[in-house]
Amino acid sequence: MNDTKHRLPIRRTVAVAALAMLAAACIFAPGKFNSQLDLKKDHSFAFRYTGEILMVPLMKNEKDAAFEPSSCHDEESLEERTCSDDELAQQKTDWGENRAEKKKSDAQAAKMLLGGIDPSDPESGKELAEKLRRQAGWKKVEYLGDGKFDVDFAISGKIDHDFIFPTFEGFPMSNAFIQVFARQDGTVRIDAPGFGPQSGSGAMAGMMAGMAQDGASGNDGPTSMADGTFAVFTNGEVLANNTDEGASSAPGGKLLSWKVNPRTAAAPTALVKLSH
Repeated sequence: MNDTKHRLPIRRTVAVAALAMLAAACIFAPGKFNSQLDLKKDHSFAFRYTGEILMVPLMKNEKDAAFEPSSCHDEESLEERTCSDDELAQQKTDWGENRAEKKKSDAQAAKMLLGGIDPSDPESGKELAEKLRRQAGWKKVEYLGDGKFDVDFAISGKIDHDFIFPTFEGFPMSNAFIQVFARQDGTVRIDAPGFGPQSGSGAMAGMMAGMAQDGASGNDGPTSMADGTFAVFTNGEVLANNTDEGASSAPGGKLLSWKVNPRTAAAPTALVKLSH
């Protein structure tokens, strides 16, 4: 009896691929960058991100999976035996068909989540860069190829509402690098999930991808390319933070700083009290 893997129905494969992307929502990741959020007691803020943003679906996968034969067993004794050449050839054919179906379904799911952008189209990166240049805050957007963008984003205003970076017009969803939540009592919570290790949602994505028989190790993901610094400056009261050394004195206030790289143990977070 040959333990070859049966092909997944196309519809199920598409659903699994979409669930994997939905669970992780890991469409974008930081590369080399510097970023700072300024928060003032009067609730004014300024945010800047300069450097690289990586668009995961456009990045080339250099570690393509290789064919690994399944075990073969005797039909009567069920003991493992050496596979025949014909059995190995059939396994490899089935494996190739499975991969072709999965790549097709992944591309369909990615296009759905990317607002119609086809990740297999070499011009997609340039198209997205052009769209971003039309949005407020994007001072510079240059597509460098292989899913990498060189950007300069800066925006300011009042923290009388929540703030998330990045956001992309026409995208049904994207993952946040920075989340700023304004509370009724004048406190502001800052979370930077995009500057931390793979989260539980990423683990869920790995499980979903495993169902599609093409799971990837989080250690090989694009977050391993992050190399930068995130800082928060404020003249408000720092109530909590998870920096290594706490708040340091800076002209006119306090400065919190986090190094962001593959060794970052936890995503940056802080709680700051502004005027009420």
